[in-house]
Amino acid sequence: MIIDTHCHFDMMPQPEAYIRQREQAGDIVIGMTNKSSHFQMGQPHLQGYKHVRLALGLHPLLAAESKREVTLFKRLVDQTSYIGEIGLDFSKEGIITKDEQIAVLRELLSAIRGKKKIVSVHSRKAEKELLALLGEYEIENVIFHWYSGPIDLIPSILAQGYYFSVNEAMCESKNGRAIIEKIPRERVLTETDAPYNERTNIRAVLDYIKMSESDVLQNFRDLISRLKV
Repeated sequence: MIIDTHCHFDMMPQPEAYIRQREQAGDIVIGMTNKSSHFQMGQPHLQGYKHVRLALGLHPLLAAESKREVTLFKRLVDQTSYIGEIGLDFSKEGIITKDEQIAVLRELLSAIRGKKKIVSVHSRKAEKELLALLGEYEIENVIFHWYSGPIDLIPSILAQGYYFSVNEAMCESKNGRAIIEKIPRERVLTETDAPYNERTNIRAVLDYIKMSESDVLQNFRDLISRLKV
């Protein structure tokens, strides 16, 4: 059983065929959305699936585009236990909208505060700021997706009880490997970030981190169990 806690199957050429294939294989797949309206369109197609879920998201690089997406996020937030992809992006691509991103993220975090959710976050070049906001709004059950930030921040992320999702690209980069080395195996989940990431072999990830499918499944179950407390 493959566990993919962060992909974007709604952006694939044939999403319905993909999710049918994953469901039949018994894989657990959490599909992220880049806009609230994408979740609204896609959710009806997931009815009846046991292993495949769709998350409600608003990507930071798109967060400043439409107030309607924020309003829609708030309206749809109780329709799923999964939130993502949300967060901050202060890279060259995103730094121009830094203030707008923070304002939007505050609204999203306010909408999920106190709710039982699993939250997959984007944190590129904004890891410290994002962690501070997650703490301010007391957000639990967070997965740092494709983390590439400071290694010395990892203990603070772990102290919040958060997880990291690891993909094949991380296993093949020097910085990614250094990050993986610092993550306790009980806080590791797997992801592909397909189709945006071309290196999507989760079994290669398992081989590199020396974990089994059952190990990752147990970590995922431990995270899921928090929703029932």
